[in-house]
Amino acid sequence: MPTSKIKAILGLEKGSNTTTEGTTNIMINTVKAASIVAIAALSLAGCAANEGGSTGDLTGTLNGAGASSAGSAQEAWIAAFQTANGNVTVNYDPSGSGAGRESFFAGAVQFAGTDSALNTDELALVSPLCAADSGYFEVPVYVSPIAIIYNVEGVDALNLAPATIAGIFKGEITKWDDAAIAADNPGVMLPSLAITAVHRSDDSGTTKNFSDYLSKNAADIWDAEVGDAFPYSGGEAAAGTSGVVDAVTTGKGTIGYADASKAGDLGTANIKVGDAWVAHSPEGAAAVVALSPRVEGRSATDMAVAIDRTLTDAAAYPLVLVSYLIGCNDYEDDAVGALVNAYASYLTSVDGQSTAASAAGSAPVTGAVQEEAATITAAIK
Repeated sequence: MPTSKIKAILGLEKGSNTTTEGTTNIMINTVKAASIVAIAALSLAGCAANEGGSTGDLTGTLNGAGASSAGSAQEAWIAAFQTANGNVTVNYDPSGSGAGRESFFAGAVQFAGTDSALNTDELALVSPLCAADSGYFEVPVYVSPIAIIYNVEGVDALNLAPATIAGIFKGEITKWDDAAIAADNPGVMLPSLAITAVHRSDDSGTTKNFSDYLSKNAADIWDAEVGDAFPYSGGEAAAGTSGVVDAVTTGKGTIGYADASKAGDLGTANIKVGDAWVAHSPEGAAAVVALSPRVEGRSATDMAVAIDRTLTDAAAYPLVLVSYLIGCNDYEDDAVGALVNAYASYLTSVDGQSTAASAAGSAPVTGAVQEEAATITAAIK
């Protein structure tokens, strides 16, 4: 994909540096600078327009569950929304995308967050929460890179090609000084240390996005069916994003995958995009989502994205997740519908997206995508 198209979508000025192998950092820094300006503008606009999603007369309790990747964003959204709506309590259980969807369809929570778009079987389910013939909304509220996190003493920088990542997590590459890792990192002193690859034990949209990326870029190695469950045996399993991060942090020679906002002080690997080594960034994640098509055959209130994992421009970071908010277009209980309308409308607003970007380092959903999501949530009843 030409850099000029990515620059146009991200709103960069004409005449800025194009990306080549020798100027990758220049392009990424340019994109970052543009994004910082955009986020600042979003913050100012949000302060002027219904900050926190206040309606003045809401009351009640709203329960949600799902993606742990967006946990920090949900905490920030809830804090702002409850401050603006003092008679409302919002609870969110970061139990994982699969558990969140199951809870919603069972009627246990009024909305769910998921890093994995609803599949055909789920779209056919009938939730007891929804009015007859309601259908579901599915709107993107959180866009973030997935980081390859690692804890290897003495290795301060690391490059990993898709085939190398696939070999590590499939269990075919077992030592840090393996020839494949060495080839990605010429001149780096790699220890003769066993690799402990940590994956999610629960059904996870982060796993599905991670697995999809590898299946698209290292299909000869990553040959399992893509799904919410980690597809191979071996390695170490941990529950939730926090579980993976904790296991990598407390281990030795460990490596895992997690939402980049949770990486903390852990090392994060650069991945190979085209001929360049690219670090994770919200701007790189936003570029991929902006250039990807929608999933075909969905309703007008379903904004599921078919993420293009094979972009080769260094302005893009294709190991990315999109977390969706899902719920009923029309709730059986009008009071519940009013609460979901207000909360979902805040999350999809300019102010809500700015709040997530500030709290979790996510890429704000902007432009026509943000406007479409806001229109869908405003119609919830």
